[in-house]
Amino acid sequence: MSTSDYYPTASRGGLVRPRGNRMIAGVCAGLAQRFGMKTRTVRILALVSCLLPGPQVLAYIALWLIMPNED
Repeated sequence: MSTSDYYPTASRGGLVRPRGNRMIAGVCAGLAQRFGMKTRTVRILALVSCLLPGPQVLAYIALWLIMPNED
């Protein structure tokens, strides 16, 4: 397990999209960093949730627009 794939402690700050470890927009990486989860796990959960009915893609786009980039 690499350190870029796992954030052992949750950040106490708000949600931010990290500059590194992005695949599309960094939303999943930011959520993983904030809640102390593996980035891969959050990405898989996001992908699986898109198979279910609902506005998951719109929620992803909204987070992309709302979450600031990491300084």
